Amino acid sequence: MIIKSIELKNFRNYEQLEISFDQATNILFGDNAQGKTNILESAYVSATTKSHKGSRDKEMIRFGQDESHIRTIVCKREQDFQIDIHLKKNRAKGIAINQVPIKKASDLFGILNIVFFSPEDLNIIKDGPTERRRFLDLELCQLDKIYLSDLTAYNKVLKQRNTLLKDMIYRQDLKDTLPIWDEQLIEYGKRIIRRRQQFVSELYEIVQDIHSNLSGNTELLTLKYEPNVESMFFEDELFRASDRDRKLCQTSVGPHRDDISFLLGDIDIRKFGSQGQQRTAALSLKLSEIELVKKSIGDTPVLLLDDVLSELDSNRQNYLLNSIHDIQTIITCTGLDEFVKNKFQIHRIFQVTNGHVALREE
Repeated sequence: MIIKSIELKNFRNYEQLEISFDQATNILFGDNAQGKTNILESAYVSATTKSHKGSRDKEMIRFGQDESHIRTIVCKREQDFQIDIHLKKNRAKGIAINQVPIKKASDLFGILNIVFFSPEDLNIIKDGPTERRRFLDLELCQLDKIYLSDLTAYNKVLKQRNTLLKDMIYRQDLKDTLPIWDEQLIEYGKRIIRRRQQFVSELYEIVQDIHSNLSGNTELLTLKYEPNVESMFFEDELFRASDRDRKLCQTSVGPHRDDISFLLGDIDIRKFGSQGQQRTAALSLKLSEIELVKKSIGDTPVLLLDDVLSELDSNRQNYLLNSIHDIQTIITCTGLDEFVKNKFQIHRIFQVTNGHVALREE
């Protein structure tokens, strides 16, 4: 699949923009804070309805405006899809596919699959488990609508249960309603745990070879899913934790506390790995994500690289760029250095200056 074009109106620092992409490699270059990442963000919103940065809708609307519009043309298996996202400051966003409005945002998922790689992703190994759960959820929600539905429902029930635990301090009679939320939490939680287990297992099969090649066959990476509780024991553990949950006024057991471990031999590189080992593992993880999407959907995703090359040494740069020759890639960078120009074929170059994009003729 490829993104053929993106049109923006009052999105971030763009008053109006129309940009058409090559099906291979596209470079957006310019100084910092000119609007390069905003273009990648608009593509991500078109795939998932959400910002990769977690921004709210009103934060993506151009300053002084009440609404914003993103129109993305996607070609998938020789068929074009028009995705329209209408962001509104004080109301829910509007979404249309081929000019037909959709009621559920989940109906959009699967039309455009995106793998987003930013410098922050290089820290996914050493950061806390929240970021690793976010990695799991962002990709699984694109690949699996049932998972998206289960996760959305689980988070709603979790929020309701935590609110109830706080209210019970003042109203003990509310205790009788707790089993209602527990039952739903267990139902959705079990499905989430099982799907995450499957996803990490599939990812591990791919990441081993990639990491071995990336490390010069000197390291063997082990990837393990660390559920906070096994699905078969969720109900029992939630019951055992009930007194503790009441004291803490929060739910202490469940997939909202899961993690992924990364081991080199017996060494947990989340805690004891060098920065080089952590970054190599993070890069391996992202490249494995690309391969897993290919395998899952029978098509290639669109890869967005947000100023990642400047964070990698020459060996990792070369490995990354040699790995993505067969998929559409949109890369942001601050300059066209000799490495990029001499070592990698670029098909379309855009210069971004203060919310204006100009196609550069080479």
